[in-house]
Amino acid sequence: MKKVVVASLLAVASIALGGQTMVAQAPDNSGASAQSSGGVQMSPAEYKAYNDAISQTTPQTKAAALETYLTTYPQSAVKAATLQTLMQTYSAFDPAKTLSTADRLLQVQPDNLVALFFESYFRRQDADKATDPAAKQTALDASAGFAQKALAAAKPADMSEADFQKVKTGVTPGLYGAIAEDAANKKDMKTAITNYTEELKAAPPAATTTPGPVLQDTYQLGLAYYQSTPPDYLNCTWFTSRAAAFAPEPYKTEFLKVATYCYKKYHGNADGYDAVTTAVQSNLFPPPTWAASIKPAPSPADIVAQVIASTPDLSTLAISDKEFILQNGKPEDAAKVWDTIKGKSVQLPDVTVVAATDTSIQASVSDDAVTSKTADFTFNMKEPLKTVPAPGTKVTLSGTYASYTVGGVTPGGAAATPAPGAAPAAATTPAPAEAAPATTTAPAPAATPAPAAAPAAVGPVMIVMSDAAIVEPKKAAAPVHHHAATRKR
Repeated sequence: MKKVVVASLLAVASIALGGQTMVAQAPDNSGASAQSSGGVQMSPAEYKAYNDAISQTTPQTKAAALETYLTTYPQSAVKAATLQTLMQTYSAFDPAKTLSTADRLLQVQPDNLVALFFESYFRRQDADKATDPAAKQTALDASAGFAQKALAAAKPADMSEADFQKVKTGVTPGLYGAIAEDAANKKDMKTAITNYTEELKAAPPAATTTPGPVLQDTYQLGLAYYQSTPPDYLNCTWFTSRAAAFAPEPYKTEFLKVATYCYKKYHGNADGYDAVTTAVQSNLFPPPTWAASIKPAPSPADIVAQVIASTPDLSTLAISDKEFILQNGKPEDAAKVWDTIKGKSVQLPDVTVVAATDTSIQASVSDDAVTSKTADFTFNMKEPLKTVPAPGTKVTLSGTYASYTVGGVTPGGAAATPAPGAAPAAATTPAPAEAAPATTTAPAPAATPAPAAAPAAVGPVMIVMSDAAIVEPKKAAAPVHHHAATRKR
């Protein structure tokens, strides 16, 4: 009888990923017990079949030979080791067979860390290719499930601690990444942030500055902060800027769009952003003092206070400014502004009709409301209209300032009943620096000031006018024709 020793050697599985190569070094420990017992006894025929199979020089011929060996010797003493070699061989050219072989290996060794990693990795790849949202989520759920099992897998008794740690170090970043992506796709940003952060902490330093999965997930971590409730614009700025610093085009430009958007949302403008791009070059996570170095933009309440303090005559404010104060100011500040117009009768030219009945008209008056095509005024007509204006029509309306609501609630009173057909105005806020971008490494991140707790939802302002009427344009006076005097001949 001849002996074959399946040693605890490092088998290298190279997995192509979008032009990048991720190398997972995995000790082929499945038959390590053979070594400790002096070897596995095989007949000459089995030994030759096994040796011929593992000696093949191309993945395709090696996989075929290993399949033949397993079919011929289904009860082989090195079945688990052979399945792991077969799985890693398939990973070079056939993802589907890689998964099916991983399934077979897990039936033999349910805690096989390499098989669990392959299950998670290739199912995550399937999710990336899926166009159906349900199919994508199913694949991500499966990927995350295998990742969680892999992270919890115990060291095999016949494997050295050093070899086990080599395997675990190689696969851990990808496992956390799979769990994070699954959570992000479910809009569970808290879980996504936790696991993307663990991925970055576990990744080799070189992987955090090289185009590939870890750098991509650095950007995804920034997006998760952006998509949190409320958004964490400061951490969004940091991680998307970090990803942009090392990403090639066209990704660099796309990442920077999100990074600068988040920075402006937090800071109010782009001043000082160059310092961020410098800091992320040498730090995967924000330094402890970084957050304190960036001043937050004024809050809506701060803006209101500044306007009140710097405007001697509040009646001179534009309608859009008055609405902003009514919506965002402290009760006493809102009252000061409302007192400048309450009970006054005015005529408002060129307002845009949003919705109308014979008894009321909802219209866009302020610039913000006109731009968003929403109503910020309700005109309750003094007399029923004989002709109801169509939406989009520009009319001149007169009326008396009677009341206002914020989010459908009268300040200090009960909820107001909106007029039928009214489209409420969008919440009036200062215009953002730019439109929100589309959403296409170590110590934990430095603590950053938590975004202020969201106040009770501030809804749109609706100003109600009483005794309203449409003011018809004055007809031009008819021209006077003077007959020429008859000439005397």
